[in-house]
Formats: sequence, structure tokens, C-alpha cells
Amino acid sequence: MNVNDFDYELPQELIAQKPSDKRDGCRLMVIHRDSGMIEHRMFSDILEYLEPGDSLVMNDSKVIPARLFGTREKTGARIEFLLSKRVEGDRWETLVRPGRRVRTGDVIVFGENGELRAKVLSSSEGGTRIVEFEYEGIFMELLEKIGSMPLPPYIERSAGEEDRDRYQTVYAREEGSVAAPTAGLHFTEELLDAARAKGVKTAFVTLHVGIGTFRPVKVERVEDHHMHFEEYSVSEEAAELINSTKAAGGRIICVGTTSCRTIESACGEDGRVKAGSSSTGIFIYPGYRYKVLDCLITNFHLPKSTLMMLVSALYDTEKMLDAYRIAVEERYRFFSYGDAMIIL
Repeated sequence: MNVNDFDYELPQELIAQKPSDKRDGCRLMVIHRDSGMIEHRMFSDILEYLEPGDSLVMNDSKVIPARLFGTREKTGARIEFLLSKRVEGDRWETLVRPGRRVRTGDVIVFGENGELRAKVLSSSEGGTRIVEFEYEGIFMELLEKIGSMPLPPYIERSAGEEDRDRYQTVYAREEGSVAAPTAGLHFTEELLDAARAKGVKTAFVTLHVGIGTFRPVKVERVEDHHMHFEEYSVSEEAAELINSTKAAGGRIICVGTTSCRTIESACGEDGRVKAGSSSTGIFIYPGYRYKVLDCLITNFHLPKSTLMMLVSALYDTEKMLDAYRIAVEERYRFFSYGDAMIIL
């Protein structure tokens, strides 16, 4: 398969720059795979498509304020850090800009009073740096004070106070992501309570989203692309709920591609999801046979992206591209702060 097979035309003005006024106040495209029918609804209508005995599977990873602006101690040059993932202790893999100004051994200072310092230990082939932080107190508390939310590069504004709440799901609790599992941004506590009252179960898994989610596919052949690895965990409770739902004939409805990739990675040869922690580089594209997932709630994804390939694996590629063309014609809002779809 060629990466260009997953391309589509998107007017720049349809890329959402801000969240909708209300979390569940965005639009919802409903795709019925069996009939090919497409409906245009509001996200608050999603309960109509959930049935008693279904299970919603959600990623409870919490976005950390991973973007830091500091200065190089020697020269005072302005440096930007984007934390990618914790390596061990106070050592982090970090994306640095401008990279040419930062060398091994350099010290970068953050905060008005230099409360946070980072020494560059090494460079990697991918352009990231391994850095070690020095500070007094609690690292995450300092990060909350000094850092800003790592909005995606296609959002052409600086992160504000609103983003600390809206670029986070209402059920986020496990710190570690540098990008939000955005399909979950549309759910409110009230909507989740209403789903439970209807007999829909909720299972929480964790996958920490890394900076690789923003990196474009640079090969021509889909099969030549290598995914970045991300850490995930599935609790005994979540695994049992998912497995019992499948056994009882209920549907597994993943909220977002990250929860989808988690449970597909955690599924054994016997078709049961296994509890535990690991890392996954699973790459889902057309030809893949889903082992656990039945339905998917997701946002609209970038052209030629691995996520576009993942949703095309759940549905026919051409039909999915047709749905995207309809979304453009209907002026849906795209990407992280945009509208949603459910693929039934």
C-alpha cells in the first residue's frame, strides 16, 4: 500500500484552533458499517448508539505540561523543550528546539528564579536528547507551575489557561502523556453517568501518548513505516470487564485510537485481553483483523497519518475517504479540538 492512498484535501480553516463551547457540544458523524449509512448528529446524542451490555474502553492517561521554555546557561539563548517520556528517575527523553544550539553537557535553566535546571547527557539519532533535571521539591508540581500544555503543531496559537482543562479528559488520572487521547475530550461526567445508568460499563486502560503521534509518515510504502513505542497498562479489573463483555455478546467500544491500540496489543492468542504493563509499537492498517474492538469513537485524523490507516482498517479505505470528503463538505471541524465520529 502507498501512503498517498490515505490522503485527502482539507481546507486550512477546518482545522479546529479551539475546543467547542461545551465538551459534548461538538458534532458527531455516525457511520454504520453494515449499511454504509452516514448520519450527522451532536455528540450529546451518542447515548442513542450505546446499548445495555456494551463497554466503553477509555484511556485515562493524563497530559502533563510538557512544553518548557528556558535559556542556555552559557549564552542566554532561548531554548524550548518538549518532554517525550521519562527514562528513569529525573532523566527524560526530550525534543529540543533549536537543536543546533544544544550540545551534550549544556545546562538549560527554566523558571523565573531558575527553579528547574536540565543537563543534557546525550543525543539520539532521532534528534531527541536525554536530559537530567535538577530541582528542589516535587517535579510534577514544578512542571505545573513552569510548563505549558503541549498543543499539537497544527494549533497555531500558544497554550492558555483554558487548555489546562480542555486539553484533558474528565477521567484523566495517570500522568505521562504529551498529547491528549482526544476522542475522550467530548465526554462529560454527566454523559458518562447517563451511559452507566443505561447499562453501559466503563473500563479504563492507560497508554501514555508520546511525541511520535505528531511525526509524519516519511516512507512511500505503508509496510515500511515503523511505529514509535508507547507504554501501556491494563488492570485486572479492566481486562475482566472487557473479557466478560465479549463473552456475554456485548460490544467493545473504544474511545479513541489509543485505547484501541492498547487492548489490541494486550490481547493474547486466545482472544482474551491480558492484564499487565508493557510497551507497544502496534501498527494497524488495512488488512489487520481486529481481535477485541467492535466500534470506535474517534476524531478526524491527519491525511496520510497512521491513525487514518487505523480507522481505514476498521472500515473500507475508499468508503472512509468518502466519509472524510463528506465531512469537509459539511464543514466538520478537524483534529484534536475538532468534531467526532463513531464507527458502528
